[in-house]
Amino acid sequence: MPGIEGTAISKAFGGVQALRNASFSAERGEVHALVGENGAGKSTMIKILSGLYPPDEGRIRIEGRDVVLNNPQAALRLGVGTVFQELTLLPFMTVAENLLLGREPRSAGLIRRAALPDAAQLLLDRYGVTGLNPLELVANLALGQRQVVEIVKTVSRNPAILFLDEPTSALAENEVKWLFGLIRGLRQQGVCIVFTSHRWNEIKDIADRITVFRNGESVGIFPAASLSEEAAVELMTGRKLDMQYPEPAPVQKRVEVLGARDLTGRSLKGATLSAYAGEILGVGGLAGQGQRDLFLTLFGASRVKSGTITIRERPVRFRSPRDAIRAGLALVPEDRKTEGLLLPLSIRANLTLPILDRISRAGILNRRAEEALNRRIIDQLAVRAVSIDQPVGALSGGNQQKVLLGRCLLSGATTLLLYDVTRGVDVATKHDIYELMLRLAEDGRCLLFYSTDTEELAHICHRVIIMREGRFVSELEGKAITPEAIVAASIRVPGRQQLVVDPAVGVPA
Repeated sequence: MPGIEGTAISKAFGGVQALRNASFSAERGEVHALVGENGAGKSTMIKILSGLYPPDEGRIRIEGRDVVLNNPQAALRLGVGTVFQELTLLPFMTVAENLLLGREPRSAGLIRRAALPDAAQLLLDRYGVTGLNPLELVANLALGQRQVVEIVKTVSRNPAILFLDEPTSALAENEVKWLFGLIRGLRQQGVCIVFTSHRWNEIKDIADRITVFRNGESVGIFPAASLSEEAAVELMTGRKLDMQYPEPAPVQKRVEVLGARDLTGRSLKGATLSAYAGEILGVGGLAGQGQRDLFLTLFGASRVKSGTITIRERPVRFRSPRDAIRAGLALVPEDRKTEGLLLPLSIRANLTLPILDRISRAGILNRRAEEALNRRIIDQLAVRAVSIDQPVGALSGGNQQKVLLGRCLLSGATTLLLYDVTRGVDVATKHDIYELMLRLAEDGRCLLFYSTDTEELAHICHRVIIMREGRFVSELEGKAITPEAIVAASIRVPGRQQLVVDPAVGVPA
């Protein structure tokens, strides 16, 4: 008997039909993968089955009984726990306060605040997480650390049905192993687990069955062992897709566009690099080794304590991102939803935000010029949207990322800082982004590209420099760039404590 099922579910948002007579079911004691392109309806189905959205049509059943899920609290009472793509943590509360929100230790009805840290630490210990201070504000955590907190918060409520919507997109390799150990333990306990990911190796590693969505409809259910990536991609997209990575053209002449000499900052300890015109320079290393601070510092969003940034070998001092943009830099940040986009505003507003002065005269915006630029970028990047006035928050993750890339193109940037730019996007959109990166490099632009995916770095980059403890410790080039070589060079040396998760952890009985 299915643990949870949605039958003939339809859901529309304005003029967008997100789900059309779609059905899905998952059984107790299995890991069921839900796959499809960005915008195929996976997250909408999960949100409906989690009580976040009401369906326009259709029926929901839990353990064979018809249910009405008016809100996530109603779903939680019926044993449904969900880790959404959009984290539900409160940034200006501590790790402990977030983990125990709504179930704090109490005496005579009053919260025992002094007991919160110890209670939170017990949860972290129970699930094999160390290196997190329960008193740390969530706002100060890296995205991967926040994701781990979200997972522990949800799993510790002992759900009978667990939805994990892209839980690995922000996780480092050891954190993914930790999560999969957790999932396997839950499966043994009979929990029904629904898992989405755009990384096919993860699907094959953890899933028992796979349901494929395309254009808001379910197109088939398959045993995971019998479905190849090529067949799955064809089912998801309706077309065959070359699964090979595109090969970058060689750099003809090394002309330094962006340089850094002995940069020190929040976690930078003498970082030095040279990036050339026409080059995709990869940045590797384990998560939390200073990569994020490097990108923010180069973009003027984090203060330089000492050292020099150069543009075409001339020293520059960026007091703010505005200065960096004027110098020809553009950034796709780590978290597109909170750092890159203004979700309530339209696609139009988000695309042209950095160039308003160029399409205005005497303070009056030239709407015709703005619309022409928007149309060009939307067509060039194949952004799927109802109109340019649609709120960018209503787009799928892959289309949101395309809007961010489109903003970079409209800004006329000659140097692009791309921080894990393919995180959380489907395989077809990834290939679109790879092709775009290669075209930009062939155009003579300079791309600095950090990725948590060593396969990407190995196949897309001309060079890869490895970051460890706030500085670059190794450089790989040409045939020497392999996933194995990147991992070997990334192994960290003793230093300050980082988030550590035990890959072998199971679920306590």
